[in-house]
Amino acid sequence: MKVMTISGFGGPEVFSEHNMPEPKANEGQVVIDVKASSVNPIDIKIRSGMVPLATPPFPAVLHGDVAGIVSEVGQGISHLQVGDEVWGCAGGFNGLPSGALSERMLTDAQLITKKPKNLSFIEAAALPLVSLTAWFALADRAQVQAGDRVLVHAGGGGVGHVGIQIAKHLGATVHSTVSNEQKARSAEKLGVDETIFYRGLSVDDYVKKHTEGKGYDVVFDTVGGDNLDASFQAARYGGTVVNIASRSTHDLTPMHARGLTLHVVFLVGQIANPLNRHSIKPRLEKLSELAETGELRPLIDQQQFEIEDVADAHAYLESGKAIGKVVLKR
Repeated sequence: MKVMTISGFGGPEVFSEHNMPEPKANEGQVVIDVKASSVNPIDIKIRSGMVPLATPPFPAVLHGDVAGIVSEVGQGISHLQVGDEVWGCAGGFNGLPSGALSERMLTDAQLITKKPKNLSFIEAAALPLVSLTAWFALADRAQVQAGDRVLVHAGGGGVGHVGIQIAKHLGATVHSTVSNEQKARSAEKLGVDETIFYRGLSVDDYVKKHTEGKGYDVVFDTVGGDNLDASFQAARYGGTVVNIASRSTHDLTPMHARGLTLHVVFLVGQIANPLNRHSIKPRLEKLSELAETGELRPLIDQQQFEIEDVADAHAYLESGKAIGKVVLKR
């Protein structure tokens, strides 16, 4: 079968096309005919060598997000059968048998479920990693409740646009930082209550304007770096900050002064570790329900790519021009 692989770290140009043997499902595994995938920042970090411990052995087949059709089912699996249309974040990381940049993908059946009936393969492939990340962050870790005031950073991004929808589903009033009018309009279509153009605006300014100076109950930081410090500043006393990109050093004095709780969510750890995979399937099933009721829908960039053009897709996402998810189709 045809696959796109990397044999070393570097820029988008390190991808190349190869042939590999057809996969076979062992106990607890399934084979998926891949119809679509999508690009996530973690895929770029792995390709570029920023997270070597998460990198599969070379030649590595990357990408976790997948939507497709089950073509083979191993023993011991009851929730799937051949012909099922499925979705999940199911590979592309060290400790898993394969990635989605291939014609057929072998994976642990705990990482996939039947895809939402109302979503196409392309739409379904845009959602697994970002929606699972947002669910773990907001529902499981922050335990957002009805009436909470939630700030989602980067509401036009992959995780951010889903975070808006999940926080709304949980009953929160949701504000989101955005960088331009186009991203603001996209966030508004997804139900955000207030957009904040953060450039040229201090954290104190928008906290005073939008929370009467009290701060947010929950701040969902999808950006990291200096933005984590801004998240501490935006949270109310006793509030919660959830971060998904914390590979940096920070002064925790502001967190201590406000009595904050900080959570870090790294979905790869849930997926790559066999001891944690049981947590994925029930959450995917819940997210599928939200998609089928219209409470969860993907924001997909207009620029789409074939899987063979993955190098161009990576370069496009890295350019910062994308709004929502960058999708690859077969």
